[in-house]
Amino acid sequence: MSEQNQNKAPKRDPKNSGDDSTFNWRGFLLLSLALGLFALAIWGRGNGGGAEEISYQQFKELLQEDRIHVDESADKVLSLVEREGTREEYLRGWYKVKANGASGEKSLDEEKEYQQFKSPINLAFVEDELKPMLKERNLQIHDFASDSNTMAALLITFLPLFIIIFVLFFLFRHQMKSAGKGAMGFGKSKAKLMAMDTNKTTFKDVAGAEEAKEEVWEIVEYLRDPKKFQRLGGKIPKGVLLVGSPGTGKTLLARAIAGEADVPFFSISGSDFVEMFVGVGASRVRDMFEQGKKNAPCIIFIDEIDAVGRHRGHGMGGGHDEREQTLNALLVEMDGFDTQEGVIIIAATNRPDVLDPALLRPGRFDREVTVNLPDVKGREEILKVHAKKVKMGADVDMAIIARGTPGYSGAELANVINEAALLAARRDLKAVTLAELEESRDKVRWGKERRSLAISEKEKENTAYHEAGHAILGMLVEHTDPVHKVTIIPRGPSLGMTMYLPEDDQLSVREHFLLDRLVVIMGGRVAEELQFGNVTAGASGDIQQATNIARKMVCEWGMSKELGMVEYGSHNEHLFLARDMGNSTRDYSEATAQKIDNEVKRLIDTAYDRATKLIGAHRKQLEIIAQGLLEYETLDGQHIKEIMKHGELKNPPASPKPPEVPTEAPKMADGEDGKAKNESEDELPGDLAPAGA
Repeated sequence: MSEQNQNKAPKRDPKNSGDDSTFNWRGFLLLSLALGLFALAIWGRGNGGGAEEISYQQFKELLQEDRIHVDESADKVLSLVEREGTREEYLRGWYKVKANGASGEKSLDEEKEYQQFKSPINLAFVEDELKPMLKERNLQIHDFASDSNTMAALLITFLPLFIIIFVLFFLFRHQMKSAGKGAMGFGKSKAKLMAMDTNKTTFKDVAGAEEAKEEVWEIVEYLRDPKKFQRLGGKIPKGVLLVGSPGTGKTLLARAIAGEADVPFFSISGSDFVEMFVGVGASRVRDMFEQGKKNAPCIIFIDEIDAVGRHRGHGMGGGHDEREQTLNALLVEMDGFDTQEGVIIIAATNRPDVLDPALLRPGRFDREVTVNLPDVKGREEILKVHAKKVKMGADVDMAIIARGTPGYSGAELANVINEAALLAARRDLKAVTLAELEESRDKVRWGKERRSLAISEKEKENTAYHEAGHAILGMLVEHTDPVHKVTIIPRGPSLGMTMYLPEDDQLSVREHFLLDRLVVIMGGRVAEELQFGNVTAGASGDIQQATNIARKMVCEWGMSKELGMVEYGSHNEHLFLARDMGNSTRDYSEATAQKIDNEVKRLIDTAYDRATKLIGAHRKQLEIIAQGLLEYETLDGQHIKEIMKHGELKNPPASPKPPEVPTEAPKMADGEDGKAKNESEDELPGDLAPAGA
């Protein structure tokens, strides 16, 4: 991207940043002022302008002590005041404050010499007693019909109330204006402008998606040099739809496009468009495109577009659908969008089957880029990218981990590296070794080891023979993945596990492989039956896995001579509720359904019989493998090969160490064997290996 394009990208306007959390200091100060004035008015009315109210008896005591102060020049006289609107009278004047602050005397200020007072009085009732006392001290009462300062008192009392009313009116008027602006801002787009100066992402950070990078590279070239394409009359795609499973790196790829092109990158989620208010989503769509035009050339990325782009007309219950109105606005804006403005729309979803066809037509989303799960080479590259920030040991070979992680997405591979680093830190290692990587790989897919699970010796023995049955058949059959590791350590929901390490990624599965796979799956149940004569429910996961494989062979893959190359039933991976509920009926007869059931049972019975013959011919090796698992808990593929070839373990593994349980962790009770039995009945297998008993 040239410097001109960099200069064209405007700085983000803080007023339109979408941050609604700014505090209204102006309103807060006005409200505080109103409350303060209100409190002042209440206090002023309650304190009578600062005069201390005393009783008539206290007034006589002050009079006898000659503490009544009169100074006509300072308007400090003894006066009789009638409260306006009432018949109440009171004497008002000043008295000397004692210097020693004796008890019974109140003073607001220790340095004040005189204190104003008022005393309720009925002059007609006490006149005969009071006049001689006043005459003796040359004092007289100035009689006023009403308070001379009535207007001033009224002003002091009611002025704060008028000010409060004015402040509240101004405050509410300001808030109503702000509410109007907020209502207008509610329809603004929530698209966030990503800063490219820090944490810049490029194609070097994207691994395992070479084809996807090649498809979007011309978008980068267009954003760098639009005239190169415009000279020949070519038009860059208006929109690019990134499709792929969760965790495959769709968002990362979109950020890499913006990083390579060095243009503004707006990011928004599909769910940010739809709100509880009608019309908000459509307004935000229009505002988002307006922002894109102002910042062109730029990229607008809509993540999880299926939240707003689902099929129209398939809502349940009818009525107005706000999401459909938002989608209509999106369709209109994209249809009228001019690609010469240099704005590219990139969207991501893992459910392209639910998107509206009008959204996918050329002219809107012209190009659909599939971001697949990485192959073995891609997984190795992804692991290396994430391992750059982690200190790895010299003996670490990422190719081994890549082979052992078929079906892992980029996000899962990143988690494998992170879990390995955390495990190495807990073990106080200076670098991550291959052992930590294998442990983290198993933890990400199947869960953490449950060494503290209380398992009886009988349960452990049953699990050992079950897994030995899988392992021995994995060595005997021809078309299967090599055995990598066998363990009877509980992990996740499984009490034991047999893991295989594929030599290559399988893009298409052959019939011989599937038939041998069924034989290996039957190994656990066959070993239990031959050794104990009494099977357990631990093979429930094996039965489910075998049934799924056999039914797909018959109904989807045409691997049955009886039923031929015909697909029976619709096998959609996801059911789109309103669209597919009415299409869930069977498209074959009852007689065909009976044939399907018979053929599925025939495949499984044949595999079971074959597994019984193979294990019966190798009972000695079965016994040795089971005893080795009971003693060492885990055997790798090389140990299984030694037993099958020599009938014994030539190089046995190290004896297992007891689990390190923190001192504060509660110890397992002695009577929890029944719990282990219940969990063994409900356990499920891993994706690559049948679970143990």
